[in-house]
Amino acid sequence: MRKWWLLLLLLFLVSNDVFCSSSKLADDAGALLAFKSKADVNKNLHFKGLRMCLWEGVECNGLKVVHLVLQGLDLGGVFAPNTLSLLDQLRVLSLQNNSLTGPIPDLSGLFNLKSLFLDNNHFTGSLPPSLFSLHRLRTLDFSHNNLSGPIPTGFIKLDRLYYLRLSWNTFNGTIPPFNQSSLRTLDLSGNNLTGPIPVTPALFRFEPSSFSSNPGLCGEIIHKECHPTAPFFRPTSPPTAGLGQSAKVHGFFRQPYEKKRDRRAVIIGFSTGVFVLIGSLLCFVVAIKKQRNKKEGGSSIIMASDAAATAEAAAAMQMEQERELEEKVKRAQVAKSGSLVFCAGEAQVYTLDQLMKGSAELLGRGCLGTTYKAVLDNRLIVTVKRLDAGKMAASVATKEVFERHMESVGGLRHPNLVPLRAYFQAKQERLIIYDYQPNGSLFSLIHGSRSSRARPLHWTSCLKIAEDVAQGLSYIHQAWRLVHGNLKSSNVLLGPDFEACITDYCLSVLTNPSSYDEVSDSAAYRAPETRNPNHQPTPKSDVYAYGILLLELLTGKTPSELPFLVPGDMSSWVRSIRNDNGNEDSRMDMLLQVATTCSLTSPEQRPTMWQVLKMLQEIKEIVLLEDGEFDLRNSDAMP
Repeated sequence: MRKWWLLLLLLFLVSNDVFCSSSKLADDAGALLAFKSKADVNKNLHFKGLRMCLWEGVECNGLKVVHLVLQGLDLGGVFAPNTLSLLDQLRVLSLQNNSLTGPIPDLSGLFNLKSLFLDNNHFTGSLPPSLFSLHRLRTLDFSHNNLSGPIPTGFIKLDRLYYLRLSWNTFNGTIPPFNQSSLRTLDLSGNNLTGPIPVTPALFRFEPSSFSSNPGLCGEIIHKECHPTAPFFRPTSPPTAGLGQSAKVHGFFRQPYEKKRDRRAVIIGFSTGVFVLIGSLLCFVVAIKKQRNKKEGGSSIIMASDAAATAEAAAAMQMEQERELEEKVKRAQVAKSGSLVFCAGEAQVYTLDQLMKGSAELLGRGCLGTTYKAVLDNRLIVTVKRLDAGKMAASVATKEVFERHMESVGGLRHPNLVPLRAYFQAKQERLIIYDYQPNGSLFSLIHGSRSSRARPLHWTSCLKIAEDVAQGLSYIHQAWRLVHGNLKSSNVLLGPDFEACITDYCLSVLTNPSSYDEVSDSAAYRAPETRNPNHQPTPKSDVYAYGILLLELLTGKTPSELPFLVPGDMSSWVRSIRNDNGNEDSRMDMLLQVATTCSLTSPEQRPTMWQVLKMLQEIKEIVLLEDGEFDLRNSDAMP
């Protein structure tokens, strides 16, 4: 009896295993058949028989589909959601050279996907956000479709990306700063892209043909100079950060245009004069009517009617004149006080009146002026820099010169620059409005509280921050041919994802050179050739400041605490204060070599910022190879 029970149990287990396997097979087969029902309207796709892994274009590993290649089959329907996206073991998907229409569906279920070929179809709409959650992706081809919208910055998150073609669609906006060292094929031609091409080591390796047939593009890579005033950036809205608990000062700068009492006095005086004039006119009209009625024998009723009509017309005239007067007063006050100008096509999300009435918290004072955190009545938080009139250079004293410079600087948009959103000027009052960055400055991150000894940042953090800052500076130098002029750790802020973002860029030309404090840490960032007040900052002096900033990152010391040592002694000194292990010592030495090269005394011996970027990218590649995380030879990207 016991043997029968054991036999029945064995049969149950075997049948259950077969059922589970069949269920798994049915899941993938069902997904394929669901796709065919919506895509194969011309009945060209042959999925016949019970053995799914023998179907056309299907390749399996065990019972799961890993490759699906359905090319040139005249599929004329749609790529329906919840069909192929259920193939959770799929590595390669190719639907190229068909006639599929509609949007590309959610692909988040394909978390093992490495290669996706959807080129030469009729897909429309924008790329699905789910695409950028597929971190194993290496090869992507969306060329020759009708896709639109901006190229998503999510591509930057695909750190294994090797091959990307977006050509011959209708993508618009700017090109994201691709920085993957793995990227070897890129084609963005034949779109409506505009603005400067970011100068990154990844993009700099490609020929101009990769960006052709985009008339609005410019920059160093395609040898076309950018015009700073061109409004080619998409309007964006400043962030709505939460309110912090801090002391607030109401009315952090004077409201020069608010003079309501004077305005009322002008209107009342003008109205009184109008009433006197109207009374005189009425008397004159009545007298004429009396004389006319005496001659013509007209009745008093007609005279009264005419007088009423005249009074009504006079009252209407008075109201119109008062409206005109009020408009003139408004225009005069605005002209006198100046206006809030939004940069680069920005949407006007707040008014001058809201900014004037905002409460504020003092953030700091510097060589350019005073900086505030301003909370507007719509709960929006911005950073307002109030330029010190006494420190302004004579060359930008005129309104027109200041406006032209702000239009140029306000056009800069890059992930590693704090956006300049708007500016204001009236008489001696000049304000610059930026996005508020809630995570503080790089100076605070490096040095922490003065009450405790801050440890130097880990070398990987140093490399990430160094690359972020280099990206921003390269963009300023190469794409716009401008100069920062005041780079230091307090002018590098930390964004929402703790990315390093440069602020106060390109404003040094507004300030008298004598305004810079020669005994503070700021003086240590200044290149030797610019310590003479008669010499303006240059891209090479920015490189010098960058070298000092990198030394500050590696050592945790302020620039005034850095010793003057030869490179060999500097390496030993840095090692003594970092306490890294042997492997990290060698990586730190590579970063230290970049820092010392940037801070050479002779500007001719310093590299350009894009060369610095290339050095940092090479360091990253070396580290990835050492850690075994970067091996393109194992790529199965192509079907």
